[in-house]
Amino acid sequence: MTPRAVARRMAQCCHQLAERGLIAGQDGNLAVRLGPNRVLVTPAGLIKALLRPGDMVEVDLQGRKRRGRHNPTSELDLHLRILAHRPDVGAVVHAHPPVATGFAVAGQDLGAFVLPELILQCGRVPLVPYGTPGTPELGDRLEPHLEGHDAWLLANHGAVTVGATLDVAWIRMESLEHAARIIAAARALGRVNELSSDAGLRLEARRDPARKERKQGG
Repeated sequence: MTPRAVARRMAQCCHQLAERGLIAGQDGNLAVRLGPNRVLVTPAGLIKALLRPGDMVEVDLQGRKRRGRHNPTSELDLHLRILAHRPDVGAVVHAHPPVATGFAVAGQDLGAFVLPELILQCGRVPLVPYGTPGTPELGDRLEPHLEGHDAWLLANHGAVTVGATLDVAWIRMESLEHAARIIAAARALGRVNELSSDAGLRLEARRDPARKERKQGG
């Protein structure tokens, strides 16, 4: 995709995240890798539901602004940490999905084998210890959990999903919140029946076989 097409897709993603209640006002931010040392990110301080493609900001992997009329997102360090440490990641979505964030506020992860869809889309979702938003502390807390996961809950803050493309990261964010709602509903009904370990491991084995082959090959 051209940078202009990427910017259009980012605006669409922001609009839909807002429409579905996964972000509110200025909440949330996106980053999409444009090339080896170029990243397109959402701007700071603007209402995401009203973002236009021309509002996006281009930066390099060192965080220097290269193009755009706005300042980059205050969570720029978080996005760049992920992109620097995970060359397989092409896009990052950070949002505040209410129910998934509720788990994070309660100090709970989504690592149990419960829903096949969550396992297939996101795998195990760990809880990252609290770090102050908009500071390097948040990236410091996330770094130890980067490998082997495509979604994270941020304690008392929100959630992050990644993917090879923006669409994949976007799908994972919506799937994460949908799964959190189902699990919360099951708890309200009095019981969450977990899948057997064998069933969960079979589902995990179906996730991203290309990554598994790369890992096994060194």
